[in-house]
Amino acid sequence: MSRRPDPESGFSLIELMVVIVIIGLLSTVVLINVLPSRDRAMVEKAKADIAVLEQAVEGFKLDNFSYPKTETGLDALVTAPAELARPERYREGGYIRRLPNDPWGAAYRYAYPGRTRSFDIYSLGADGAEGGEGQDADIGNWN
Repeated sequence: MSRRPDPESGFSLIELMVVIVIIGLLSTVVLINVLPSRDRAMVEKAKADIAVLEQAVEGFKLDNFSYPKTETGLDALVTAPAELARPERYREGGYIRRLPNDPWGAAYRYAYPGRTRSFDIYSLGADGAEGGEGQDADIGNWN
């Protein structure tokens, strides 16, 4: 003999509220643990990009006997600058396939001569302004 379902059976309001609170707590715990990891990953990506760009600039210097000028910037790694004394020494295909943007979408910056090194390659961090602390700190090849 089969039982007919009670037309008033289902979840009560309290049961639904308990489930919603549990889902809210779980999502909060996940966000608290995931967001700092994403921020650290962005900083690490910027450092890795800067290391690759730094090697490309050193390769440019080895072939052309000088670093790219600040005015030419990192574009000199992709296409030969017009002011090269001996353009035939420029590596065919450039020193890097394409210039990456930093994890926050801005172009990496280049300065020659640098503050503490021969040249600086840096990102202004999450805030896009010089200086800052934490996520907003500048990230460069001087770190």
